Amino acid sequence: MKGHFAAIALIVIGAIALAVNLDLFEFDLVALIRKWWPLALIALGVGLFFTPDDRRRQH
Repeated sequence: MKGHFAAIALIVIGAIALAVNLDLFEFDLVALIRKWWPLALIALGVGLFFTPDDRRRQH
């Protein structure tokens, strides 16, 4: 699942960048980051919570 998340994230980021370059919509990254940066912490915490622990598999 970890590899799939990275692939999907790259696809979404690339699609947004392409849409901005083609003037399909306006996107202010700085304003977005200033407002929604706590969401990155939440996503990181959820990702770590659902990541399997390798130490459990060995026992």
